[in-house]
Amino acid sequence: MTTEAPAVRQLAVDEESAGQRLDNFLLRHLKGVPKTRVYRIIRSGEVRVNKGRASAGTRVQAGDVVRVPPVRTSAQAPEKAQRPPPARRFPVLLEDDCLIAIDKPAGVAVHGGSGVSFGVIEQLRQALPQARFLELVHRLDRETSGILLVAKKRSALKHLQDQFRARDTGKTYLALVLGDWPERLKVIDAPLRKYLLPGGGSAGMGAGAGTGGEGERRVKVTARDDPEGMRAITLVKVRQRLPGFTLLEVTIKTGRTHQIRVHLASQGHPIAGDDKYGDFARNKALQRQGLGRMFLHAWRLQFTHPASGQRLELHAPLPSDLLSFSKQETAS
Repeated sequence: MTTEAPAVRQLAVDEESAGQRLDNFLLRHLKGVPKTRVYRIIRSGEVRVNKGRASAGTRVQAGDVVRVPPVRTSAQAPEKAQRPPPARRFPVLLEDDCLIAIDKPAGVAVHGGSGVSFGVIEQLRQALPQARFLELVHRLDRETSGILLVAKKRSALKHLQDQFRARDTGKTYLALVLGDWPERLKVIDAPLRKYLLPGGGSAGMGAGAGTGGEGERRVKVTARDDPEGMRAITLVKVRQRLPGFTLLEVTIKTGRTHQIRVHLASQGHPIAGDDKYGDFARNKALQRQGLGRMFLHAWRLQFTHPASGQRLELHAPLPSDLLSFSKQETAS
C-alpha cells in the first residue's frame, strides 16, 4: 500500500491564535512532528508568514497565512508515542484569573525546543489540566532563575505582551560580576548582533539551541551602523561590593537575547559562572568554591495588571545557592 506524500500546507491564523509565537502556533498544528524538526524548518526559511521569512518568536496575527513545507505528521507516519512531560508545579509569587507569576528555578528551559523535550510551560500544563489556556508572556534563559509570567487568558497575554513590547514593564535582575564595577558606569547603550559559532547550520531559536552539531547561537556588541545590530539599553546600579566581585541591580530597557550577559562582559566584568560569555578559568575555580551556575536572577518585575489596571511590583528573593555563595564571599 502506498502512502500519500505530505504536501505544502497553508494555515490561516484565526482570532483565537492571534498573538501566539510562530513556534507555538506550529507545534499546536503539527501534532506528531518532532520539535527539533519544527524549529529546523523555521530556521531554514521553509516556513513563511504572508510569503515572508519569519523567526520562531514572530507573533502571528488573525488573517495571517502560514506556509508549512511538506512534513509528516502523526496521522501520516505513526511514531513511537512520546512520553508526556512530567507534571511540575513551581513556587507561585502571584496567581489570579488572569495570570500566574512563578519563581523559575535555574536549569529549566521555559519551553521545549531544539534539544529540549519540555520546559516550564509544558510541565505547568500537565500540573494544571483544568487550565484551558496557559501561555508564556516572556522568556528567561535556561540558567537564569527568577520571575516568569504565564497568562491564563488570551486577553491577558496580549495585554501583557503589549506592555513588554512598549517597554512599559520594569525588569530588574541581580547579577554578580567579576571585579570592581565602576560606580560611574550606570548606562550601557550598545547595539547587539546575533552570530553563529563554527559548526554549520543556523542559530537555534528555541530553548537549548545549539545542539545536534549546528552552529551555536551567540551575541556580541556591534557597531552602531551595523544594519543587523539591534539597539540594547541596560541600566546598572551597584548593590554591594564583595571581595573580587560586585553585586549589581541590572534593569533592561530592551529585551534582547543574552543582553545582560553580553553588555556586562563587554565592559570587562562578566557574570560569575557564565559559561558562554564569562571567564572560563575563573568559572572552574568558582565551581570549586560552590557556585554551580551563572549568578543571574530575575529579581523584580513591575507591570500593570491586565484586568484591574493596578501597577504591581513582584520580587523573587535570591535562591539559596546564590545567597549562600554571596554570603560566603562576604565573609571571606
